[in-house]
Amino acid sequence: MKVNGIGGVFFKVKDPEKTRNWYKEHLGLNTDQYGTNFEWRQADEGLDKGFTQWSPFRADSDYFDGDFMLNYRVTDMTGLLKELESKGIEIIGEVQEHEYGKFAHIRDHDGHKVELWEPVDEVFDEMVEAGRTK
Repeated sequence: MKVNGIGGVFFKVKDPEKTRNWYKEHLGLNTDQYGTNFEWRQADEGLDKGFTQWSPFRADSDYFDGDFMLNYRVTDMTGLLKELESKGIEIIGEVQEHEYGKFAHIRDHDGHKVELWEPVDEVFDEMVEAGRTK
């Protein structure tokens, strides 16, 4: 029921498209309209893929507070949220379910909005592969 990896790094910039293009040109990131994904193999299941999303957001985005937000991969969203709630951790809004996973938001002790993601890596892999072939 705990975090098992970083699912994403999200940060605010003045011009997300310019930022994506700069990183593509100068650092070789394979960016698209959302940013890019870093693919890796899961330590406990060496053949299973995992992904970490990298995404610049517009400076005026209200998807998260402050200049950045981390997304953490979890394996049991329901259990983890129950445990966190029992310890007085603020759960923000409702769990959002998509074909590629569940998302929830909490606040850490400093007031930062933190995103939790219980991924469906097989579906996310198909989305990533489809984006590569465009």
